[in-house]
Amino acid sequence: MIFKFHSAPIILGFAAFFLVSATVNSPALSQEEEDEKKPEKWDVASPPDPAYQIHLDVDEGTWMSVDVSPDGSEVVFDLLGDLYTMSIDGGEARALTEGIPWDMQPRYSPDGKFILFTSDRGGGDNIWVMDREGKNPKAVTSESFRLLNNAAWGPTSETIIARKHFTSGRSLGAGEIWLYHRTGGKGVQLVKRPNDQKDLGEPVFAPDGKSIYYSQDSTPGPVFEYSKDSNTQIYVVKELDLETGETEVVLSGPGGAVRPTPSPDGKLLAFVRRVRFQSTLFLRELESGREWSIYSSLDRDMQETWAVHGVYPNMAWTPDGKSIVFWAGGKIRRIDVSSKETKVIPFRVKVSKTLVEGLRFPVDVSPSSFDVKMLRWVEVSPVGDRVVFQALGHLYVRDLPEGTPRRLTGQTDHFEVYPSFSRDGKWITYATWDDEDLGSVKVVSADGGEGRSVTSIQGHYIEPRMSPDGKNIVYRKIQGGGLRSGLYGQDPGVYRIDREGTSIPVRVTRNGSGPHFADASDRVFFTSSSGGKRVLRSSDLSGNEVRDHLRSENATELRVSPDGKWVAFIERYNVFVLPLLSTGGVQDIGPKTGSLPMKRVSKKAGEYVHWSGDSSRLHWSLG
Repeated sequence: MIFKFHSAPIILGFAAFFLVSATVNSPALSQEEEDEKKPEKWDVASPPDPAYQIHLDVDEGTWMSVDVSPDGSEVVFDLLGDLYTMSIDGGEARALTEGIPWDMQPRYSPDGKFILFTSDRGGGDNIWVMDREGKNPKAVTSESFRLLNNAAWGPTSETIIARKHFTSGRSLGAGEIWLYHRTGGKGVQLVKRPNDQKDLGEPVFAPDGKSIYYSQDSTPGPVFEYSKDSNTQIYVVKELDLETGETEVVLSGPGGAVRPTPSPDGKLLAFVRRVRFQSTLFLRELESGREWSIYSSLDRDMQETWAVHGVYPNMAWTPDGKSIVFWAGGKIRRIDVSSKETKVIPFRVKVSKTLVEGLRFPVDVSPSSFDVKMLRWVEVSPVGDRVVFQALGHLYVRDLPEGTPRRLTGQTDHFEVYPSFSRDGKWITYATWDDEDLGSVKVVSADGGEGRSVTSIQGHYIEPRMSPDGKNIVYRKIQGGGLRSGLYGQDPGVYRIDREGTSIPVRVTRNGSGPHFADASDRVFFTSSSGGKRVLRSSDLSGNEVRDHLRSENATELRVSPDGKWVAFIERYNVFVLPLLSTGGVQDIGPKTGSLPMKRVSKKAGEYVHWSGDSSRLHWSLG
């Protein structure tokens, strides 16, 4: 087993702290050696991995965006990361792009000279423009983090709008609409995301260029939720007036509305709505508000999930406004909006594509032995002669400074959690868990053996700690539910019981965690929440004479030293130490608090902070 634990000696009276470190000096490298060490710049089109060829001959595709040329003679579409064009009557498609970069969502410029598309050829999804014949591709945007897609032209072929992707606490975040000039620039924000998790995208200009349409997840609250009900409303279509800056909802109601696509004369708006579970192509007459369906066999849209690249693939009107060309059921289709007559525009893609071998590492799914690299509840004994920790559900001890980890107990009936040493280092108290029998609090010799139960009623127990005189044990009882049984979860809080388990447990406090002792056996410290802050409190063993000592905005673990003179706490993953003074009131603490001398003792991060028995050393674990 591999583990690290860190400690810092404390010089009492000076509030000075030291972290032991070592520096290894290596000989300097020559410039040629430095250059050899520099990795080659990554090229999406030419990755340094084994490649091979596959041959495609297909007449169907998946999730294909299509567009119609301004003269109505051609269609352009994406298929498996490349762009193709062909006659609007169908036939064998001609490749406009090829290779490993992923190209998608092509759109002809209104003047018919260019094609706009999304590509990762520059290292991430950005907006590109190329000649109609597929030559001279140039990047319009150069984002390396807030990547873009779903671009659409303005009516003059000079401006472009696109969806920019933002993330925060969840990787599949939300979108914003940004405006760009065809020749480049950093862009101008048109529509700001209302939050970080509800999607927004599929932008398109109105034919007169005075407004833009886009779709937006309108479900209540700022947090994305799965399994939403599409029978009500998930997405709506909004319109932003580019002259006044005002936004209004133009499409809403049961089944939602996505992929707004205005007709060339601006009188009709095509969109996708869910009818029960069936995605359906609808039209809306903007002047009257009348809506009707024209095609009911679309593929399933993505309203219930994140739709980073759009809720449904791009579709397009023919220039005369009489037909709509769209993808469904693997085919490119054309529908006459008056008669609703639909026909397939047949295509054939016959090409060779280069693929790169996937990067894989051999993994032994059931090795006979392996190194444990994450230890839990690491605690050094008060005299520093051994350490206890949990790994793979069981407790281990190891002599210090050198020693071999060994099981503390030999049982395999339940999991062992939350170990802690008695003040004299002779005993270890811990909690157990079993899915059927639930949990208990136990005591075992630090030399190992069979654990003895202190609690007589099964429950959900954590954080046991023995008093300095060894007569009592405090622990926390928590509620069940979720992955654990909901039984025996009543009356949570911090409890006290005698070490032999002969007394009836007494609840010390309902609101508390991390119970522990300082220099006295008749007073227990614990952390509570009050007014949105964490408060270090203490009380007698019956929960009376409660005192507030310290208060913090963000501290997670607070531990008083055995002599009662110091307190260590963890905030934003790092360990801090400061003196604990009796003032009769509560002191606010934090990394930037200047009222008391304070020191950050961890270099990178730390957890499971605890003291040596004489309060001269502080221990924590890393990794």
